[in-house]
Amino acid sequence: MINCPNCAHANPDGAVNCEACFTPLPIVKYIQCPSCNSTVLSDAKFCGHCGFNLSGASVNPRQDIKTEEAIAPSTTPSTENPPIPMSNSLPEEPTEGDSAENLTANPIAEVPSVPRFTEIEALLEAEVNNPPVTASANEPISKPAPKASPKTQLQQFAASLLHLQTNLTIEIPAHLPVVHIGKPNTVIPPDIDVSGFPDSDIVSRIHADIRADGGSFYFEDTGSSNGTYINNLPLPAGNRHKLRAGDRISLGKGDKVSFVFQLSS
Repeated sequence: MINCPNCAHANPDGAVNCEACFTPLPIVKYIQCPSCNSTVLSDAKFCGHCGFNLSGASVNPRQDIKTEEAIAPSTTPSTENPPIPMSNSLPEEPTEGDSAENLTANPIAEVPSVPRFTEIEALLEAEVNNPPVTASANEPISKPAPKASPKTQLQQFAASLLHLQTNLTIEIPAHLPVVHIGKPNTVIPPDIDVSGFPDSDIVSRIHADIRADGGSFYFEDTGSSNGTYINNLPLPAGNRHKLRAGDRISLGKGDKVSFVFQLSS
């Protein structure tokens, strides 16, 4: 039967146009199996008679079927390779009029089991050709190296200033890249306010900065009136001094407002 692609009407084999809507029916082509010379559809992957794999094999079209008339296979059975009945319907029960001789003369043909090249066989064949790579029992299993923690690569230090005149410790804010030292003003408010310490009148409102860079701390005088002294040596305005633990910082002259730079891990 040929189903119409337009109205799905079932047309008999050999029909050219649909009986219902007269739509031209598709032409079915057949080829010859190179293994058993049976007639199979041209788009078949396996032979329905012998199970031969037609994929990649060179097959020839049937010589006894014309291209214009290749709509259905020949109805004349071949004596060398008789077609295998594909019907799944059960045979009809014999009637009372059927004799034992007729049943013996016309036995029901048993459908032979045809080997099929299934997907499971293909997977098994691929596994045989490409066996999985397994590590030997004596070989150690390599594990990826653990990622280094940023905290272990760069040790963090907490910095502070010890005011020598009052013995008070001032923590340097760790979240600020630049810490301003001075007294309250409307231009650059200080992060460390020294206005409450004795003799703070010699300290400028915008006196100095402490900069954190790459785990190190740098002290810079920002143009104070009375200057800054590191370890009793004057620090020119605009110059930066890399602070080390124990450095003595004096804001202004006379060493009246002094601090000691401290580091703790």
